[in-house]
Amino acid sequence: MENKDERNTHKVYETNAIGEVQIADEVVAIIAGLAATEVSGVDSMAGNITNELVGKLGMKNLSKGVKVDVTEEHVSVDLSLNIKYGYNIPEVCEKVQEKVKSAIENMTGLTVLDVNIKIAGVNLTEEQ
Repeated sequence: MENKDERNTHKVYETNAIGEVQIADEVVAIIAGLAATEVSGVDSMAGNITNELVGKLGMKNLSKGVKVDVTEEHVSVDLSLNIKYGYNIPEVCEKVQEKVKSAIENMTGLTVLDVNIKIAGVNLTEEQ
């Protein structure tokens, strides 16, 4: 009996490929979440998941605050972020959009149509 994966996946086809490659939607969401948290000025995903917690919580939790819609070869991404106080929100968001788009396209070969960002909060604590 075959075990079926319950997650949504997207098939990636290549010319003269040996087999089929499938990418789970959650993987695309994790790529987006990691790329977003690498941008200076982003405190965390709205759900307090940061890169430091990756090892403790596992990769599955990195998709928190990220919603992806994968259709055919296109992706729409919705991110919910907490920003650090003192950073220019439009500039940070533009960098996040560019980094997320680039990361998804380079790693999956899918085309990103849009990266929508919701600022869920501002972290007022200063790092020391």
